[in-house]
Amino acid sequence: MLLNEDLSRRTLVHAAALEWMPSPAKGVNRRMLFRIGEEKARATSIVRYAAGSRFAHHAHPGGEEFLVLDGVFQDDGGDFPMGAYVRNPPGSGHAPQSEDGCTILVKLWQFKADDRERVVIMPGEGEAGKLRAGVASSKILFEGASERVMLETWQPKAQVTIANFQGLELLVLDGAFSGAGEALGRWSWLRLPAEQHLHAKIRPEGARVWYKAAPLLHADVCAFDNPQSPSQSPGSNI
Repeated sequence: MLLNEDLSRRTLVHAAALEWMPSPAKGVNRRMLFRIGEEKARATSIVRYAAGSRFAHHAHPGGEEFLVLDGVFQDDGGDFPMGAYVRNPPGSGHAPQSEDGCTILVKLWQFKADDRERVVIMPGEGEAGKLRAGVASSKILFEGASERVMLETWQPKAQVTIANFQGLELLVLDGAFSGAGEALGRWSWLRLPAEQHLHAKIRPEGARVWYKAAPLLHADVCAFDNPQSPSQSPGSNI
């Protein structure tokens, strides 16, 4: 499967309007945003776990990064409530589940090959970021490996700019804004190539966003062989 694989183009997906697609695990469904591959894939998705659903224990050779959008995500490392941000580096593994149900944004096979740092930022944690015009609050979730990952709240009716010199990926968590003549609401996902700066006009309700300033694909990204192969065992990727 190839979905939004051209990283040289501006890409906007209104994920809240997409249908939920089944995964190999019963009760786990996904809305695909970016994908190269089948069940083994370099991918970005919004994944929903029904109450009591789980995946079998599996490895992440290319790393896994996720943000909990609602509910409580659980695995071998503990419980991760809404707002938790986790980076499981290449070679890590776990058995994900959710007792009461949850939804996460998850990115797979997008780590640098030498990135071996596990990061866990629980809700309310993270270093304060520098405030810019129109930004009410800013948290640095991760900075390293040529990436800067942020969680920000934008003021109602403000104008916010994000300078984009490497590449930019953004998910609207709440609220809404408009940019480049398009409206973005909750769970709208935007990906911009380098040098396409974001100029956002915030709606009256304000907005809360997660975003990553980083190359859209690292030059030394984890090697990913035969991305179209369906031979990966069930539960090994979402």
